[in-house]
Amino acid sequence: MKNIEQNKHIYWNPYFGGFLLGLIVIFTFYTTGRGLGASGAMKSGVVAVVETVAPTHAANNAYYSKFISEDKSPLNTWLVFEVIGMLIGGMISGGLSGRIGLRVQHSPKITSRRRLYFALGGGALFGIGAQIARGCTSGAALSGMSVLSVGGFITTIAIFGTGFLVAYFFRKNWI
Repeated sequence: MKNIEQNKHIYWNPYFGGFLLGLIVIFTFYTTGRGLGASGAMKSGVVAVVETVAPTHAANNAYYSKFISEDKSPLNTWLVFEVIGMLIGGMISGGLSGRIGLRVQHSPKITSRRRLYFALGGGALFGIGAQIARGCTSGAALSGMSVLSVGGFITTIAIFGTGFLVAYFFRKNWI
């Protein structure tokens, strides 16, 4: 009989996690008047760095100047604190479940380096898409769908549909 290694990590039920995420989206709309989103925090971070490194360029740039003011830092937004909270929560969760460590998870069919290239490329494409769409998946899809926005439903269909179509070409890396 083949010895099957048990997964020693215990994960939450994904349906329960989705239910909790839905409650968080509702709570966020109630308290802030808008939904969740992480790309806004990244934008704030980039604006703050550019303003610090090249203040004249930031002030003269049509995009950056929209987010710069004399009395308020671009980092002074609840989205930045949301992302910081996600990072801290993830570290606490990983620490409590014994999953903190540096490792690259990949299929035996590909190398760690190739996996990292794919991850970097996918992350860059997703970041560019979030900038073009003026929001990330959590802002466009989750928050959009929660207010019954047609755009939110179209975004969600496009994200999952594209993932389904593209998965065919990359599945040999994982299966």
